[in-house]
Amino acid sequence: MKIVVLDGYALNPGDLDWGELEKLGECTIYDRTPFTDTAEIIRRIGDAQVVLTNKTPLDAQVFAAVPNLQYVGVLATGYNVVDLAASKEAGVTVTNIPTYGTEAVAQFTFALLLEITSHVGLHDRLVHEGRWSANPDFTFFAKPLMELQGKTLGLVGFGRIAQKVAELGHAFGMKVIFYNHRPKEYSQAWLKQVELDELLAQSDVISLHVPQTPETTEMIDHKTLAQMKDTAILLNTARGGLISERDVADALNNDKLAAVAVDVAAQEPINADSPLLQAKNCYITPHIAWAPLETRERLLQIAVANLQAFFDGATKNVVTD
Repeated sequence: MKIVVLDGYALNPGDLDWGELEKLGECTIYDRTPFTDTAEIIRRIGDAQVVLTNKTPLDAQVFAAVPNLQYVGVLATGYNVVDLAASKEAGVTVTNIPTYGTEAVAQFTFALLLEITSHVGLHDRLVHEGRWSANPDFTFFAKPLMELQGKTLGLVGFGRIAQKVAELGHAFGMKVIFYNHRPKEYSQAWLKQVELDELLAQSDVISLHVPQTPETTEMIDHKTLAQMKDTAILLNTARGGLISERDVADALNNDKLAAVAVDVAAQEPINADSPLLQAKNCYITPHIAWAPLETRERLLQIAVANLQAFFDGATKNVVTD
């Protein structure tokens, strides 16, 4: 069985072992494959029966050109890089990895929030620059700090990651509300499901946790921003396309939003002309919430288990019908 990994570097830059995958077949592992070069994608797949991909797209043209392909394993939760209609027509099974990063992404969501509210990085830099040593008082702060106790945390979407973020918010003494496109069962007395309009109006902190679909693309735009408090903080560790980058930047620059922290961008790597890069009080990290060593180890283990299940004739994390 021939196995091709099209873009393995993000998952394994050298600190993991491909050994368990290599036990399942003859492996060719590429660090990166050009996203826009369909001919090269087809050439690299060749006559392989198995392809693993993270962000390298597989469209109808690719599936038509690689008749030996039987299985695609997406090395992520989101599988929009694969044309599912084309894969189904070609008889190719597609799997994803839905639960590997819950704790890591929830942790990172709060890392972003704590950076905004406590400004640890800023004050560390100022101390190293000598500002504390030169200060006449025993302490100083360059930006106002915020206490989370009593603030309202609004979660847009309520899957596994959002549920973990809710627990963290409650542990900090926050009031926690959430919006979901359909009713969700929950038993926590401190938790409440609300409509989106209510969440936008009430929340001091809004955190996005929904997949990007035609319905959710740019769901945060000038209209929804106008419903938020001017003092609100917006967090996005889900998908960059959930927000209108121009509208969010304008809201920040016009003091209609207090701060934004994102780990994702509409285009990744982020476009050099993204309006977020010039917006004030905008914190941007390079899509790393998912990337702790422990999380990537878990991802690789699940990817191997998905493929082994396919070989065994079972279905595990299959996203094709």
